[in-house]
Amino acid sequence: MISNLKIGLVQQSCSEHRDNNLTASLTGIREAARLGAQLVLLQELHTGVYFCQTEDTGRFDQSESIPGPTTDALAKIAKELSMVVVGSVFERRAPGVHHNTAVVLDADGTLKGRYRKMHIPDDPGYCEKFYFTPGDQGFLPIGTSVGMLGVLVCWDQWYPEAARLMAMHGAELLLYPTAIGWDPRDNDLEKNHQREAWITIQRAHAIANGLPLITCNRTGFEPDPSGHSPGIQFWGSSFIAGPQGEFLAQASIDKPEILVANISRQRSEDIRRTWPFFRDRRIDAYQDLLKRYGK
Repeated sequence: MISNLKIGLVQQSCSEHRDNNLTASLTGIREAARLGAQLVLLQELHTGVYFCQTEDTGRFDQSESIPGPTTDALAKIAKELSMVVVGSVFERRAPGVHHNTAVVLDADGTLKGRYRKMHIPDDPGYCEKFYFTPGDQGFLPIGTSVGMLGVLVCWDQWYPEAARLMAMHGAELLLYPTAIGWDPRDNDLEKNHQREAWITIQRAHAIANGLPLITCNRTGFEPDPSGHSPGIQFWGSSFIAGPQGEFLAQASIDKPEILVANISRQRSEDIRRTWPFFRDRRIDAYQDLLKRYGK
């Protein structure tokens, strides 16, 4: 990884028009590059709406292979701008086997790797188990020209084990493409609790692992196509944090935005020397982590 790295992210709202969504992603990438970014992160499923609000077999028609149309477009712009791009694809692996997959395109346009979302939610408004097979590649960073990227996806961000394993395997950054928002029926206090919890858990991953962390969430309102719920108001709030969880940049709640921030590799080195969490881990006493529950 280079000593100092400028990171960008593209927070956007999405519609049912794939071409418009992809154009917005590409426009955001160009703007991040203009601002000096060498690595840019896009949000989860950025080429369409968050279709997992309902169970609809017709949505499988939106899936695509890897390589495929989305990775081709991202590879082209990554090569043109000489920057690393982390995007998101509804991956068709085989009939009946689909994944929520993050893809990493290097600065020469090469597809360096993919990460298939490991933790799959099944909650009101988030019917992902209907669509996505859990990932089967483990928690392995992807090597790029700007360093080892620990790419995870949305629901993975609530699990300290996922971030820790990425860090243990050599990740130098943690990246989370995301789609999360409020149920409009919740009151303001509950909405604030949810958003603050989402921010806090990710900042804690940065701190616990001594790594910068980048999370990119969508913004805007998306109705429930079935009409059974009032839809989701995605809360944006994408951010870039340093290895002590400090905010380096944070986006607004309710509008598309491009963020960029500088990170220092030396800062992670310095933090890990003074807060040596990896040195003091009691690996002889963690066997129960492999159980579903302690009792």
